[in-house]
Amino acid sequence: MCGLCGEITFDGSMADTTAVARMVESLVPRGPDGQGSWSNGRVAFGHRRLSVIDLSSCGSQPMVDNELGLTAVFNGCIYDYKELRAELEGHGYRFFSHSDTEVILKGYHHWGTDVVSHLHGMFAFVIHERDTGRVVMARDRLGIKPLYLAESPKRLRFASTLPALLKAGDVDTSIDPVALHHYLTWHAVVPAPRTILAGVRKLPPATVRVIEPDGSSTEHRYWDATYERRPEHASWSARDWEDAIEEALRVAVRRRLVADIPVGVLLSGGLDSSLIVGLLAQEGQTGLATYSIGFESVGGREGDEFAYSDVIAEHFSTDHHRIRVTSDELSAALGHAIGAMAEPMVSHDVVAFDLLSERVSETIRVVQSGQGADEVFAGYHWYPPLAGVGREEAVERYARAFFDRDHAQLRRVVSDRYALDEDPSLAFVRDHMSRPGAETAVDAALRLDSEVMLVDDPVKRVDNMSMAWGLEARVPFLDHDLVELAAMCPPELKLADGGKGVLKAIGRRIIPPEVIDRPKGYFPVPAITHLEGKVLGLVRDALTSDAARDRALFRPEYVDELLADPNGELTPLRGNKLWQLGLLELWLQSHAV
Repeated sequence: MCGLCGEITFDGSMADTTAVARMVESLVPRGPDGQGSWSNGRVAFGHRRLSVIDLSSCGSQPMVDNELGLTAVFNGCIYDYKELRAELEGHGYRFFSHSDTEVILKGYHHWGTDVVSHLHGMFAFVIHERDTGRVVMARDRLGIKPLYLAESPKRLRFASTLPALLKAGDVDTSIDPVALHHYLTWHAVVPAPRTILAGVRKLPPATVRVIEPDGSSTEHRYWDATYERRPEHASWSARDWEDAIEEALRVAVRRRLVADIPVGVLLSGGLDSSLIVGLLAQEGQTGLATYSIGFESVGGREGDEFAYSDVIAEHFSTDHHRIRVTSDELSAALGHAIGAMAEPMVSHDVVAFDLLSERVSETIRVVQSGQGADEVFAGYHWYPPLAGVGREEAVERYARAFFDRDHAQLRRVVSDRYALDEDPSLAFVRDHMSRPGAETAVDAALRLDSEVMLVDDPVKRVDNMSMAWGLEARVPFLDHDLVELAAMCPPELKLADGGKGVLKAIGRRIIPPEVIDRPKGYFPVPAITHLEGKVLGLVRDALTSDAARDRALFRPEYVDELLADPNGELTPLRGNKLWQLGLLELWLQSHAV
């Protein structure tokens, strides 16, 4: 796990190593264990390292293989790197390190861009070919690892975070009106390749891009899960599906133990993280470090779920760490959390993950976490109403349940300069859900959420906040073998038992029932959903600042309405609409946009 960056020029000029150095400096939190840089005329790479596999200097990056004429920077972890190394050694390759980075390099030399099909893991990497000048970049199937791009006719810069590109300079920081529409509609989700800034894009998940020396490029998507039933599963019973998915989940959890240092678990007390703890215990893990966080109650809302995480910790005899945060600590941490966001994210548990990651990183450097189970196994409340309906009706029901506001309501929010005649957010959902490869409306919604919402909300949140403290978070529910199997599973089995029926059935074999048979919970951060005191003051100051007035994103009369009743308007997902506007302005000001 690390932070990477670089520059490629197309006009004959030398790469700006000073700009790359500025990007490297901004990535220090993602890689506290070392840094490296490399340049060769028109190409320059930078890297910050978090040492997890091959702790020696042999695993340092940028990694140069002079024999093969390849140089790489890589962020992530390849869980099957030992098996791939053995296979490549059988093809005659010689290794100088024990790192997964070198396996990517050798694998690329042997398989070309198809190396991505051999990798089990989370990754973003960039490889330079010395002899051709070609540069290849790729991102993992579920978009767990980010890769941001700032491109012009003269050059392309890339980095693990958007703020790193801003540090390099010369970025068009104007607001993308379509991205703003997505942000204000789709609970801050801005689908790739867009970001909120017009001059920054992101490589989509499951994508390989090949860039030629003249700046021309090609891009292809190398993986898709198929959300359809297959003939070979026609005779499977519900128990057959449960057994197959349980085994796939066991493999996913086992894969994510690969490290040269200990691996812990972020334990929320819900089904998903509890299952991970239970499976690790059955794998023979003893003294497993687990971590839970809680906050003070605000506005009548509870701020912790320790009652449930304690049940799991006691049942499996883990080395459990309860982390309790006061409201003052929460408000003090907001600035760091916002600064650590690669893009503005309104979900109230962003700051929870930031504070949790800070405390966890004091004792451990790698954890497993339960993100992705709801999107892969139908845990959200908007899936059941889609069963048995047509696609157009499904689109409307999905939007009513998920979207923070519709297109007409949005016209009340944004100023005329950012108002759009068409509705790009609803059009995106409609187009995605009408694509081939999803048998039912529920399948289409699960595909949409797994490929888009999950990537640009829960997964991005965990990556940004954990890596801001040099903590590597691994997500077994996003093992692509498991996701492919779940995609083929009949929707009714996933919708059963109030949602995540298959997982709940598996859970009953492994973990205490009181953790399963409970109301669905979320990372509760009451001070963000109910604005008062210092947090409300931060939001008010941001939205009434000279910078906000000059930017003029929002209609002043709408902002005044929200400030007059800061907790009066909530989204369908119980988010605070004032926080949504304030967070965007706070993020822009934090990064001097």
